[in-house]
Amino acid sequence: MFSKALTSSAATVLALSSVVMAAPAPASGLSLTAQLQLADTAVDKYQLLSKDSDFVFDFKTSLFPIATRKNFPALVGSGVSVSIATIDACGIAALHIHPRSAEIFVVLSGHVYTEMVLEGGVVDANGKDRVIKTDLTANMTTIFPQGSLHAQVNTDCTPALIVAAFTSEDPGAALIMPETLALPDDFLSPTFGGAIADKDLKKIRDAIPRGPFFQIEACRKKCNLK
Repeated sequence: MFSKALTSSAATVLALSSVVMAAPAPASGLSLTAQLQLADTAVDKYQLLSKDSDFVFDFKTSLFPIATRKNFPALVGSGVSVSIATIDACGIAALHIHPRSAEIFVVLSGHVYTEMVLEGGVVDANGKDRVIKTDLTANMTTIFPQGSLHAQVNTDCTPALIVAAFTSEDPGAALIMPETLALPDDFLSPTFGGAIADKDLKKIRDAIPRGPFFQIEACRKKCNLK
């Protein structure tokens, strides 16, 4: 009886092994990221990542300075993503939010000043919306909770190197000013209390930088940057 039990157990292990070792069925037409998301088990997922290089992301050669599940599929299932970036001298990361993630922001070198607004109802001692300000140098960090409005600026004359880690494989980003001004005038005018005329809204739209980073001209003059 004991022998039969051993035989049965051995057969079970072998059967499970064959299931584990079997390669997942190919998903024609799907991206690797999509196939990884649909994988039945973690073992199936790792078999799709068949090369050691699948587990390496090179920021030096990437078109974008952030590793997400789209350009680094090995992140699928991890719940994280990460960015390494340089904020140039006199550079500012425009006011933005990450709709699906908190952000841990680390300064590796240089000097970065940040401001953040959390959400409605978080007020200061005067009953006004609280603005949280940090002044960060090398080996200092702060956190931007999910959905918080924040911006970072380097007012020094030398670049700052930063790392941003996210609690999502796909944190997303929304630039507040360009996306706000994308709304039609008949919505924006009352939103601004009628203080900005329709003709001035067009001027503001044309003047707002579209990218996530831009330069502070007064700082550039101070630093003699061309």
